[in-house]
Amino acid sequence: MPGARRVVVVGYPAAEALDIACVVSTLKIANYVRGTTEYRAELVSLGGAPIHTATGLTVHADAALERVTGPLDTLIVSGGLGYVGAMEDQQLVAHVRRLARESRRVASVCTGAGILAAAGLLDGRRAATHWDHAEYLAKRFPTVEFDPVPIFVVDGSLCTSAGVTAALDLCLSFVESDVGPDVARAVARQLVTYMQRPGNQAQMSVFTSATPRHSVVQQAVEYIETHLGQELTPALVARHVGVSERHLTRLFTRDLTVSPARFIRRRRASAAARLLSETNLTQDAIAARVGFRTVETMRQAFQQFYGVSPSHFQSTQRSTQRP
Repeated sequence: MPGARRVVVVGYPAAEALDIACVVSTLKIANYVRGTTEYRAELVSLGGAPIHTATGLTVHADAALERVTGPLDTLIVSGGLGYVGAMEDQQLVAHVRRLARESRRVASVCTGAGILAAAGLLDGRRAATHWDHAEYLAKRFPTVEFDPVPIFVVDGSLCTSAGVTAALDLCLSFVESDVGPDVARAVARQLVTYMQRPGNQAQMSVFTSATPRHSVVQQAVEYIETHLGQELTPALVARHVGVSERHLTRLFTRDLTVSPARFIRRRRASAAARLLSETNLTQDAIAARVGFRTVETMRQAFQQFYGVSPSHFQSTQRSTQRP
């Protein structure tokens, strides 16, 4: 297949099957849509051994990782529960480091970012990974800024994504960059998935949040949730639950990994998102109801947490309208 973009996907024991399948399927469908072999995807493992995935499926590798040589268009490292063992496997890490030097673009899915970090490829950079593993990886690799929020992060030729199906978003962005938005939209239609999910959109549903462990944080969250439309500051919330603002910040950071101020802003954005998708209220009315002083303040919060404007969110997420 002369001229095809060569993409090597690295697997290992207990890699996530969807991390592999989302990548390979997206690129194969791009070939189908184009009617040409735009991408040549290869799944590799150490020794070419079958990959016993974390979900119980066994996937056969196309080649041995140690025998792969460049140049490559794209190197993609899968994530999965086996990532800790993989990033401690010096042979695997060394070959990832070697192939990264021979690749136009290097990427990871989910916890595969840990393997890129072990290879020294993410030092001094911001990287996306699965929200549930970001704290562990940040402690393990303090020179890397692991961000649990965005779906994917593009930093020059290095690309990292959140967990599992975020691989679809990452690979659709590759297709859009490589062969154009029309092809990417056609691939998204074949996959029956969203096309316009920007990389900095939040990983978690806008209607979910972590469950705090400490009773003071629980009280604070309950107070915030029931007073969104009123004046809310960390100082006021701290006073309500009977602790200092500094102590409240420490508890929020430990339990929810965010400051009280950021939590308030995020919950206001989440409440606004719900109203935008489920009601016919104007943006002015919604902003006032959830405590944003202006529509512009609400717009800024949406850009920060979801990567889109309130209008765009409403046009893509609105369900059957209710008064």
